[in-house]
Amino acid sequence: MGVTYKSIRTQRQWRAATGLTEKQFHKLVPLYGAAYEELHETSLQQELELRSDEAKFTSYEEILFFVLYSLKSGLTYDLLALSFDMAISLAFEKQAAGVRILAMALQRNGSAPMREFTDFEHLEKYLDGYDELLIDGTE
Repeated sequence: MGVTYKSIRTQRQWRAATGLTEKQFHKLVPLYGAAYEELHETSLQQELELRSDEAKFTSYEEILFFVLYSLKSGLTYDLLALSFDMAISLAFEKQAAGVRILAMALQRNGSAPMREFTDFEHLEKYLDGYDELLIDGTE
């Protein structure tokens, strides 16, 4: 069966698994779905209707959860595949495609983090209004 967002019972588990609250997750789902449809030029449901085999993910919630879980947990593809009961190659493929769609969704919404700054003043201006700055030093 594998890990699923439907198993999460507490906000602490939502944060641990995805980095988001349940409310934030469900707010992101339609944005993710729209980006998915823009990239694929069809909806997930239309793709599923055309498939002859059984799909691993059947909703935008399932795909988004997989992507966020993979990013949050930092698992190897071997362990990610084990956690979601899929082939290692499929875990790699789904994660790479899902991250691309997530980036599109966040950019379209204006929520994508800034990755580059022209100078220190540009950085200061961008951070103005924030009370706290978290730095992830993990590579």
